[in-house]
Amino acid sequence: MSKLVNPHGGGELKPLLLEGEALTAELARAETLPKLNVSSREVGDIIMLGIGGFTPLDGFMTRADWEGVCDGMKMASGLFWPIPITLSTPQAEADTLKLGEDIALVDAESGEIMATMTVTEKYAIDKEHECMMVYKTTDIEHPGVKMVMEQGEVNLAGPVKVLSQGRFPTDFGDIYMTPAETRKHFEEKGWSTVVAFQTRNPLHRSHEYLVKIAIEICDGVMIHSLLGKLKPGDIPSDVRVKAINSLVENYFVKDTVLQSGYPLDMRYAGPREALLHALFRQNYGCSHLIVGRDHAGVGDYYGPFDAHHIFDELPEGALETQPLKIDWTFFCYKCGGMASMKTCPHEAGDRLLLSGSKLRKLLSEGDEVPAEFSRPEVLAILREYYEGIADDEKVEVKLSGHSAK
Repeated sequence: MSKLVNPHGGGELKPLLLEGEALTAELARAETLPKLNVSSREVGDIIMLGIGGFTPLDGFMTRADWEGVCDGMKMASGLFWPIPITLSTPQAEADTLKLGEDIALVDAESGEIMATMTVTEKYAIDKEHECMMVYKTTDIEHPGVKMVMEQGEVNLAGPVKVLSQGRFPTDFGDIYMTPAETRKHFEEKGWSTVVAFQTRNPLHRSHEYLVKIAIEICDGVMIHSLLGKLKPGDIPSDVRVKAINSLVENYFVKDTVLQSGYPLDMRYAGPREALLHALFRQNYGCSHLIVGRDHAGVGDYYGPFDAHHIFDELPEGALETQPLKIDWTFFCYKCGGMASMKTCPHEAGDRLLLSGSKLRKLLSEGDEVPAEFSRPEVLAILREYYEGIADDEKVEVKLSGHSAK
């Protein structure tokens, strides 16, 4: 009997990925179906449906689901869900599709058929409404808003049969793990309380401090890296994985940390995305999620602890996975180490605030990085990466919001 948290919805994991003869037959059938190109974000969602990361969904959301999720964070069934999982297409293409028809969903970048889908509904949405409810802004400079505004005019709903995990098993090997695989790992270790640490950055000293806090109070930590698309200027996932491995090998007790990754693109939805991060970590078997400063945020769009507060607004029982809320963390010269607002009594002038954006800016501009910012083994890997970027390929890293303080 597993001691891990239940998958979301209280039942079993619900992976939609076909295997064996069923997969072979559906791949052959998919070749004969009308084809619909899907975006990188939609490919990530398809794979999460396939591996059970989005349990208990069986496909892309209906209009009633979209409306309920936007306005009240719950689907038509009443199931808690914080961000719409939708598939879109231009109006002209939607007009060629019939309700009840099966289509093949094709990765627009690789040309690979990712899934088949039965179209049960076609509906238009108010994109600005979705952006205001989910992202709290309609500013096109926000990368998540830009993603929504560039979608097709019509959403398609319906169940899917997933046929591929795309490039992730090949590109990332053992780092890429499904919910069934992480749950098996935790059970073999005898862990019942597991903390997920969400990251799209290599870990600096502040991140390391958060993970070690979690290890003190739980059985283990899963450092869970986003392996999908990021915004320009972010450090690529393969470099991040290498840097995290170096940190874990040199600064953590053996067998207290699992590094793994998942296939989504970032939405940068701040508080709402923090809830989604907790939801699918429940499917991966994690009892807690570290929620630090400006979780899943970007720019000045969210307050530094909005992602803390949104968990307090959830109805009882919405999620089994609970937030591990951590205050501002920094290196304090008077304390002589890492500390937080709850543990350090000293003045702002005694503190070095750390952020991934600051670290990227220092490295990208070839500036000296304070020793208190990051471990030398990690810095060596990151410097090698930045030194290999041609000048005409460099992206200026701008500090804004909480990263600039």
